[in-house]
Amino acid sequence: MQEKEYKNIKRNADIRMKGFKEKKDVADFFNIIDEKISPLPGIELVSLNKAAGRVLASSIKSQVKVPNYDRSAMDGYAIRGEETFGASTYSPIEFKVLGLSLPGKPFEGCVTTQTAVRIMTGAPIPEGADSVIPAELASEENSYLKVAESIPPGKNVGKIGEDVEIGQEILCAGRKLRPQDIGILSSIGISTLPVIKKPIIDVFITGDELLKPGSMPEGYKIVDSNSVMLDALVFRDIQIHPNIIFLEDRRELIRNALCKSNADFILISGGSSVGQEDHAPSLVKELGEMLIHGVALRPASPSGMGIINGKPIFLIPGNPVSCLCSYDLFASRAIRKCAGINYELPYKSVTLPLSSKISSMVGRMDYVRVKINNECVEPLAISGASLLSTTTIADGFLLVPGECEGYPSGANVKIYLYD
Repeated sequence: MQEKEYKNIKRNADIRMKGFKEKKDVADFFNIIDEKISPLPGIELVSLNKAAGRVLASSIKSQVKVPNYDRSAMDGYAIRGEETFGASTYSPIEFKVLGLSLPGKPFEGCVTTQTAVRIMTGAPIPEGADSVIPAELASEENSYLKVAESIPPGKNVGKIGEDVEIGQEILCAGRKLRPQDIGILSSIGISTLPVIKKPIIDVFITGDELLKPGSMPEGYKIVDSNSVMLDALVFRDIQIHPNIIFLEDRRELIRNALCKSNADFILISGGSSVGQEDHAPSLVKELGEMLIHGVALRPASPSGMGIINGKPIFLIPGNPVSCLCSYDLFASRAIRKCAGINYELPYKSVTLPLSSKISSMVGRMDYVRVKINNECVEPLAISGASLLSTTTIADGFLLVPGECEGYPSGANVKIYLYD
């Protein structure tokens, strides 16, 4: 190691090979994220067909009525409802059929006394008519309709503005757009939408022992799994792929990458702890501010967060299970918050009884992988930060809070489902 490099490390309170002086609670990390992270400033316009999953930057009010004409709610006959009063199977009332109204091709005439117009679902109600009798309640022969059941005026008619009125707030700012939201926006003539910007994310994958995905393990080299996992996790959260950058464990390489990045977020996978080649923590201190480093969490205790030139930097442990745990609890929360969407854990949850006890240590949160059998929860692993197979075998995980010594067999616990 060059003398100049060593002095820089020493000046910045290098903690390598010394261990953590203290580990903060997971709640402390959450508080820092919530204090420091907010949605990106500014908006961007996106086309309607690109808007699903995006977050509205401003509320949308309708400038039109939907529907903008009275329309039939079913196939049948448009008539004057009051003229059917008294109709029965034994005493049907007869109407002359004047023509046909189709969607987009309305009947041009007017319904008058004892007349009807054959009409299809969605077609405009002819002038003079006020209700639609279903086809199954009437019979037509030689252009005459016999009605055997009475219907009131307004029956089976979709009125103007029934769905949406002019000036109605359709969706409010901050809403994550669902497919049905896109549909209703299209119905009121919206073509582009103002949405909150998505963050640009760089992911630095560090480690001299790593081979890129697609390689075969050889000698003392292992194939990286964190890059593809983090890529998928970021895409799950905000539907973009981050920039993946592989870096050797060389301090100046990592330093230059941090300085040159144009991203809004940087995630550093590996080199986050206190080992000899763990450069990231001291570099964050040198270039900016380290807000938290070392968390009372198993696995993923070497997680951390700092700020460089206003840019959040997340330190994510290199062991794969720790990587998954750290991202989900911390980086995901920040990225989703930055994108303006719900930032709680993005997993469905169920509450089920434990099949066997879980022992934990007060003062530390445990991330426990579990399997569900016969509506009971079976703990699989608490430790084993490098054993990624424990997460593929597992159906989900539970979090044992720091104030808890664990759970007895039979206790009802909240499980977050991977699927």
